[in-house]
Amino acid sequence: MLNEIVFDIETQNTFADVDNDFKKFKISCVSIYSYATDSYTSFEENELNKLWPILEKADRIIGYNSEHFDLPILHNYYPGNLSVINHLDIMKKVKESVGIRLKLNDIAMATLDMEKSADGLQAIRWWKEGKINEIKKYCEQDVKVTKEIYEFGKNNKQLFYKSLVGEITPFAVNFDFGPANQALSGKKNINLTLPF
Repeated sequence: MLNEIVFDIETQNTFADVDNDFKKFKISCVSIYSYATDSYTSFEENELNKLWPILEKADRIIGYNSEHFDLPILHNYYPGNLSVINHLDIMKKVKESVGIRLKLNDIAMATLDMEKSADGLQAIRWWKEGKINEIKKYCEQDVKVTKEIYEFGKNNKQLFYKSLVGEITPFAVNFDFGPANQALSGKKNINLTLPF
C-alpha cells in the first residue's frame, strides 16, 4: 500500500490582508489524512515541525488547489523544498480535463452529493474569534471531502460537475500512481527538517 497523505490548510488571513503576497500568509491549521494509519490529524501553526517528517515519508501528497495555494504557503514554514515530494493536485487534473477551474464544493456536490461544512473566510473569522477547534473540524472535513473525491476518481476514472445549464456532467480523470511515480515511490525518505 502506498503511503499517501491527503492534506488541506487554513490561513489566519485573506488575500486582501496580505496584499496578494503569499509570503505574508500565516497558517492557522493543516489537516491530513494518512492512508498508512487510516487517521486524520490536525496541526496548528506552532506544531508544523511534527508535520514535516510525515510529508517527507509520503509516497505522494494529495490536495485540491494545493499547487497554487497550499504548497506556496507551506513553503513559508518548511525548511526544505516541498516540490521534491510527489504531489497530486486534483484541481489541476480537473482543469486539464474540463478546461476550467472548479471549486471543491462543486465537484463534491455533483459527484458525491456531499458538501463542505463552511469556507475559508469562515475559518479566518473563527481564527479571529480564537475558535481553533472549529477550524480543525472544518479543515478535517475538507480533507475528508478531498479524500472521497480522490477515491471516487481513482476507482471510477471520472468525476462530475454541474454544467452552466444545470446538467450533471461526467468528465474523465486519471489519479493513478503511474510508472514514473512508481519509480519515485522506491525513493529513500526525504529528510530535510532539522531535529528540533
